[in-house]
Amino acid sequence: MISSYFKTFKRSLVRNKLFSFINIFGLAVSISVGLLVVAFLVDLRSYDDLHAKKDRIYRVVSTYQLSTQSPMEFASTSIKAGKRIREAITGFEDLTIIRTGFYGDAQVGDNYLPLNATWADESFFKVFSFPLLKGDPATALKEPYSLILTEKTAAKLFGHAEALGKTVRFDTVNYVVTGVAADVSKFSHLRFEALVSFSTVDATVGKGDPGFYNWTNIWQNYVYLTLPENTDSQTLTTNLAGLSVQENKALKDLKIDVGLQPLKEITLGKSLSNSVGPTMKPTVIYFLGGLALVIILSACFNYMNLSIARALRRAREVGIRKIIGAPGSHIFGQFMSESVFTALLSLFFAFFFFLFLRKQFLNLDTHVSDVASLELSFKLIGYFLVLAVSVGIVAGFFPAVFFSRINALQVVKDHSKFKVFRHVNIRKGLIVLQYTLSLIFIATTIIGYRQYKGFLNFDLGFKTENILNISLQNNKSDLLIKELAEIPTVEAVSRSAMVTSVGSMQGTTIKYINPKYKTKDSAMVSLNVIDGNYLPLHQHKFVAGSNFKLRPKTGEESEIIVNEQVLKRFNIAEQNAQKAVGEQVMMDNKNLTIVGVVKDFHYGTMENKIEPVVFLYSTEMPWGSANVKIKTNDLPATMAAIENAWRKIDKVHPIKAEFYDDQIEQAYGQFEVMIKVIGFISFLAICIASLGLFGMVVFTTETRLKEISIRKVLGATEGGLIYLLSKGFLILLGIAAFIALPATYILFDKVVLTKFAYHLPMQVYEFLLPLLVLMVLAAILIGSQTLKAARSNPVKNLKTE
Repeated sequence: MISSYFKTFKRSLVRNKLFSFINIFGLAVSISVGLLVVAFLVDLRSYDDLHAKKDRIYRVVSTYQLSTQSPMEFASTSIKAGKRIREAITGFEDLTIIRTGFYGDAQVGDNYLPLNATWADESFFKVFSFPLLKGDPATALKEPYSLILTEKTAAKLFGHAEALGKTVRFDTVNYVVTGVAADVSKFSHLRFEALVSFSTVDATVGKGDPGFYNWTNIWQNYVYLTLPENTDSQTLTTNLAGLSVQENKALKDLKIDVGLQPLKEITLGKSLSNSVGPTMKPTVIYFLGGLALVIILSACFNYMNLSIARALRRAREVGIRKIIGAPGSHIFGQFMSESVFTALLSLFFAFFFFLFLRKQFLNLDTHVSDVASLELSFKLIGYFLVLAVSVGIVAGFFPAVFFSRINALQVVKDHSKFKVFRHVNIRKGLIVLQYTLSLIFIATTIIGYRQYKGFLNFDLGFKTENILNISLQNNKSDLLIKELAEIPTVEAVSRSAMVTSVGSMQGTTIKYINPKYKTKDSAMVSLNVIDGNYLPLHQHKFVAGSNFKLRPKTGEESEIIVNEQVLKRFNIAEQNAQKAVGEQVMMDNKNLTIVGVVKDFHYGTMENKIEPVVFLYSTEMPWGSANVKIKTNDLPATMAAIENAWRKIDKVHPIKAEFYDDQIEQAYGQFEVMIKVIGFISFLAICIASLGLFGMVVFTTETRLKEISIRKVLGATEGGLIYLLSKGFLILLGIAAFIALPATYILFDKVVLTKFAYHLPMQVYEFLLPLLVLMVLAAILIGSQTLKAARSNPVKNLKTE
C-alpha cells in the first residue's frame, strides 16, 4: 500500500511541476527555520546534563527588598546562608558553597597566565559531577591554598610536564596543585579555568572584614545543594523561609529571603541578577518558536490551498478509486502519505538551508554563539525527522479529509457539479491570514529598526563622542594616566568605577534626615565612583553647585554630587537645587555634603526611567575604567600610541579598550538581533505567501481561460479582464491590511513600547510603507499572470468546445 501511495505521489509531483515546486520550496524554507529553533532548544535543554544528580540539584537564591522599594531577585546569596543551612536545616543530601571573583596572574617560572578562578569548598565534587582526572575529589579542595586546574589551563602553565603537586604563584602567595579537572563543557552554566579551596577565603579576602560573613553580603557567593532521591523541594523551601525570618529580625528596613531554583532552570529560566554563566529567558524561545510556527503554518496553508484548488483535477481519480473498492480510510491515507512524502523531500533541501542559516544565526551576536553551538547529533537528526513528519501531517490533514469525503458517483457521472468552491471561503481566509502576518512582520521590522536607531541617538544627558573606555584590569591608574597624558591626541583622561548607560549598574543606600520634619528616609540609589575630571570630560551640566573640590584621602570622603532625581526622591530642600547644595546625606555611616547637583541623565538603558544617581570621589574603591577623550585625524596611530602606553604598565594583559558609542550599541545588541530575526522572518513570510498567491493566480487563470476567451469575443477589453481577474485577490489584500495595520499599532502602543520608559512616537509612514511594498509585489504577481491570460488567443482556448 505504501508503495502504491509513493507511485501516486511521484506521478502527481511530475504532472504538477509548478505547484510541486511551490509546496516543496515553501515547506523546505519553513522547515529550515524550524530546524534552527529545534537545534537551539536542544542546546539549551542540554545544559548541565553532565551532572549525575542534575534533577536533584538546586541553587539557593535571594530576594533582596528594602522597605521603600520593590524586591530584587538574585542568583547569589550569602556565605552565612550556606553555613546556616548546613547547621540548622535537614532534608538535603549535600551542600557546597562557591564564590566567584578570584582574578590574578598565575606564575610558573617565567610563564604568566591571567586566570579567572572560582573558590569552592570540599563538598564541590559531591554535588557536581565535573570529572577530576588527577587528584582525590574528597580532599583536593580541603586545605587552604589548594588549586585545581583544568586540562587546558594546566597545559598552558606546565606544558607536557606533570602539574599535580606543583606550585603556582599568585602575587606573593604559592598555591599547590591538588587536582587536574577535565575542561568544562560549553553546556555548563558554571565555567571556570581553576578552582581554589574555599578555606583560602578565610585567610585572604575574608580576613579582617567583619561584614564579609554577614547575611546581607549576597553579591559574589553561591550555594548549591542536592536533595535525596524521591523527595520534593517543598519542605526545604518552607524551612528556608523560616530561616529567613530568623535572620531578618536583626535587619532594619531590609529583608533578604532565600529560596530554591532547580539546576535545569538556571540557563533556561527566569532572569536573576548576579547570574553566572549564559542565560536565556523562556520568552526568547517562545518568541523564536512562535515565529517558526507562523512560517511553517504559512507553508502548510499554501499546501492546503493548492491541494484543494486542484480538487477538480484529482476528484475523478479519487472517484474511480472509490468505485473499484478503495475505502475512505485508504483515500485519507493516500493524501496524508503524499503530504508526508512532500515534507520529507522538503526536509532534504531544508537541511542544506539549515547548514547555511546556522552560521548566520550564530554570528548574529556573541551571546548567541556563547550559549549555543547547533552541532549535529543523532538525537538532533531524530528531532528533525519528527518535525518534518509533523509538518506533513498538519499540511495534509485538511486536504486528506476533504478528498476522503468525495461522493464517487457524483464526480464520475458529472464532475462539473462537484462543489469544490464551497471551500473557497477557507482558501480566501488562509490567503488573508498569510498576508496579515506578513504585513505585521514588515511593519514590526520597520518600527523596531527606527526605535533601535532612536535608542542609539537618544540624548543621554552627557557626551560620549570620541571617548575611549579602557578597562584598568586592577592596574594602578595613576601610572596609565601619566603615560596617556604624553600622547598629543589625548585631550583629557578621567577614571570611573562604572561605564553608565550600557546596562551595568551599581547601587548603594543613602539616608536623608529632613531638617524640617525630623523624619529619616532611606532608599537605594545608583552609584558611580569617579575622579574630578569625569564630569567635565563627559560634559555633565550642573544645575547648582560645582565639581568636587579636593581629591579625598582613603576613608575621608566628605563630598557627594547628586542628580535632580535624588532631590525629588528625598524632597531635599523642597527640590530646590540651589538650596540643596550644602545639605547632608548619610552613606556607609558617613555624613556626606552635597556640593553639586547635575541635570538628570540616563544611568541605565532606555527600558528604565531616569533614576536617582549619586557620584562619589573615593580612592577606596578600585577604578574600573580610564575614560580617554581623543581628538585625532589618524585614529590607527593614536590607538597604537595608547596600546604602547598600556604595555609600559602591563606586559601580561592585552589592552581592553572600546569606544563609548560602540559600548552603547552593544548594550542594545539584543534589539538589533531581534530586528534582524524578525526582518528575516518577514522576508520568508512574504516569499512563502507570495508563492502561494502566485500559485492560486496561475490556477485561477488557467481554469477561467475559456471564460476569458468568451468575454474577449464578446468585446471585453484587456484592462477590463485584468480588473475582473485581479480584483478578488486585491480585495483579500485590502482585508489583510485592514486587520494587520491596526493590530500592529495596538501591539506596539499597548504592549511593546510600554516596556521602554523612553521611545520614539510611531509615524504614519511606518504603516504605509509595508502596505505599499506588499501591494507592489502583489500587483506584479497578479498582473503578470492576468495580463498573460487576457492576451491569450481565444481561438486556441475555444476550439475544443
